Amino acid sequence: MSSIRIREAAQLLGVSDDTVRRWVDNGALAATTDDSGRKVIAGDVLAEFARSNANPPHDPVGGGSSARNRFVGLVTKVVVDKVMAQVEMQCGPFTVVSLMSADAVRELQLEPGSLAVAVVKATTVIVETPGGVS
Repeated sequence: MSSIRIREAAQLLGVSDDTVRRWVDNGALAATTDDSGRKVIAGDVLAEFARSNANPPHDPVGGGSSARNRFVGLVTKVVVDKVMAQVEMQCGPFTVVSLMSADAVRELQLEPGSLAVAVVKATTVIVETPGGVS
């Protein structure tokens, strides 16, 4: 079972160290102490906390879709040539990059500052772990 330090948990959750400490202190997030006397959170406990406290932003599109991987964000960069375009979005702590036709960019009126939803529908998802983990 992996144990995650407060600082690492904060980075994974996208909050400050102090926020995680407050959650631990008020009992919202269970923590133990490691051999060095530092507070740590069990990986499965942090995963369940992240899942149960996920609060995605309102989806402005709001229609039905079979895709479950929908990331609401702001367009931060648009590079267009004659035929193709590259659109970058900031969706929470994640950057999503999409390649699409230049016509699609014009039709959707995508420009930096536009609110948009990145929909990811893929048959392949690659999962990696940090080096040295067996």
